[in-house]
Amino acid sequence: MSQTSFVGSSYGLDQHGILHTGILFWNLSTAALYEESARRREGLISHLGPLVVRTGQYTGRSPNDKFIVKEPESDRHIWWGKVNQPFDPLKFENLYARMLAYLQGRDLFIQDSYAGADPNYRICVRVITETAWHSLFARNLFIQPNQEELTNFIPDFTIINLPNFRAVPDLDGTRSDAFIIVNFARRLILIGGTSYAGEIKKSVFTILNYLLPHKQVLSMHCSANIGADGDTAIFFGLSGTGKTTLSADPNRTLIGDDEHGWSDRGIFNFEGGCYAKVIRLSPVAEPEIYKTTRTFGTVLENVAINPTNRRLDLDDDSLTENTRAAYPLSHIPNASRTGLGNHPKNVIFLTADAFGVMPPIAELSKEQAMYHFLSGYTAKVAGTERGMGSEPEATFSACFGAPFMALHPSVYAELLGKLISDHNVKVWLVNTGWTSGPYGVGHRMSIRHTRALLTAALTGALDDVAKEEDPIFGFSVPERCPGVPKDVLKPRLTWHDPAAYDLQAQKLAKMFIKNFQQFTDVVDAQVMQGAPRLAIAV
Repeated sequence: MSQTSFVGSSYGLDQHGILHTGILFWNLSTAALYEESARRREGLISHLGPLVVRTGQYTGRSPNDKFIVKEPESDRHIWWGKVNQPFDPLKFENLYARMLAYLQGRDLFIQDSYAGADPNYRICVRVITETAWHSLFARNLFIQPNQEELTNFIPDFTIINLPNFRAVPDLDGTRSDAFIIVNFARRLILIGGTSYAGEIKKSVFTILNYLLPHKQVLSMHCSANIGADGDTAIFFGLSGTGKTTLSADPNRTLIGDDEHGWSDRGIFNFEGGCYAKVIRLSPVAEPEIYKTTRTFGTVLENVAINPTNRRLDLDDDSLTENTRAAYPLSHIPNASRTGLGNHPKNVIFLTADAFGVMPPIAELSKEQAMYHFLSGYTAKVAGTERGMGSEPEATFSACFGAPFMALHPSVYAELLGKLISDHNVKVWLVNTGWTSGPYGVGHRMSIRHTRALLTAALTGALDDVAKEEDPIFGFSVPERCPGVPKDVLKPRLTWHDPAAYDLQAQKLAKMFIKNFQQFTDVVDAQVMQGAPRLAIAV
């Protein structure tokens, strides 16, 4: 039976030049999208209800295939370079014309949604896809308008996502047959050649990272939660640092797990859902997220499933380490229903330091906060990416999210510094990585100790604790914390050879200094006061 539906505005697809299509499915419900996905054999319905899909060749983002159209409206603002590669406007129009031809006679799924929980700063986003499951992904990840709002919905930006349409590099000017192209002048994003749904989510994030700083709103790649007394905390961190896990605290209300804005009104979530990594997910350490992998409505990307009994194996990484769950925030029992929070009292920078030299927690000055924010440090270890050796590899990603920053990182850092000063915010660096030695020698920080340290920081238990200044990095390390052994707080004491620790710390400090050279000409001299002490000697 046909599921043709039109719950949308009069601003139809003809406004985008999309004509002569097959059946149009407007704003289908979760259940209806399940039915269409199953009917079209797009995925399997697993034990207890999640929809399990495969993304084929691309099991993660394809950053080298992302472009921004170089046009006068945005040209002077964009942070051009490896992150934001320019794309020719004429090539864009030619590629778009080929996509429009491809769409003729095809069924399409349309989801109209909001990005931004604060009505003052939200944008209207239309996601047009050729698959039901990508439409369900968009429905899960963004904020759903009510029926009245849908009737009058006019998109600010439109995403056309066609996984089965492949570019021809010699003809289209792309690097490969996959592409993600943002056109700010046309308010249009074209995605093709990849089924990885994260490209939809991150395209919207890129848009907001371009728009909001012009309104003096800091856009952030961070999670956020709020305590019983209204104290908000935000958590920055790259993949594998615990940003999602640590913000999903049963004793605090989750505002969101990945993308937020910080305005003069406080914190607001950009999204209405979560996109969590689930490889080797623990029902004990991460019970709220684990439960979503056993809940109807969740989309699971590249998670192993037994085709006979439809049971999952979350430990199986045969397809990718980057297995994902996309689910609405309503799947998390203690998630906020408004997506809003007060100005934060605490900002947490998470790093998984595989060199074993960062303390489990340290307090940062404003200058140190801006320095570490621009640095965006974590470390990769063997086995997490193809081609990696046995040694840890430092990763620096400005603003803890460089691939999505449309403007120069200094724009975001200056906004952060101002907000920290205006609202008297405490900033903490938390190492969820290695202690007692580097990767291969030491061991991973205990999540029990990390949670105890975060609780102490967020409740103010560390405010009056004596702190010792780190001789190389300069930040302040607490000398004690409830529930954490004293020697754990000072990583040098956990190493068998303190001299080896000193060499390793100096090695990492030099990496910081080398990486930061790209910013020395554009940041205030005060920010350089947050650099490691070796900066004085070189």
